Amino acid sequence: MSMFWKLYEACMTKSKRTIGNIGEDVAVNYLKQQGYVIIEKNFYYQHGEIDIVAKDGDTLVFVEVKARRSERFGSPEESVTPKKQELLRRTAEGYVASKNLANIGCRFDVVSVLMKDGKAECSILKDCF
Repeated sequence: MSMFWKLYEACMTKSKRTIGNIGEDVAVNYLKQQGYVIIEKNFYYQHGEIDIVAKDGDTLVFVEVKARRSERFGSPEESVTPKKQELLRRTAEGYVASKNLANIGCRFDVVSVLMKDGKAECSILKDCF
C-alpha cells in the first residue's frame, strides 16, 4: 500500500493506534531525509516507550513522534507534557544502560506529524527538553 493511501486511511479512521503507527512510519522517512540514521523503533523499558532511536552525526537521539489529524486540540507536539518528558528520560536512561553506551552525547527530539487529506506535514523540534 502506498504512503498516500496509508495517510488517507489514517485521516479517515478513528483509530489512534493506526494514526500513531502511520505517523511513526512517516517520521522515519522524514528523519532519514534529514540525515538521521535510524537505529531502532519502539524501544520499551519498564513502563516507557521511545518511538525512534536514531543517530544524528555523533549524537544519539531519542525521538518522540506525535501524529494528529487536525490541530483542533492544539499542535501534536503540545501533547508532550512534563510527565511524558520525565517518562522518556527514564526510558532513555534504560536504553543507554541496556546497550552499555557510556559517555555518548544524547538529546530528545519531537517529530510532529499532521495528517490532512492524504498528506503529511512534518516538523521537528530538536533538543527540546
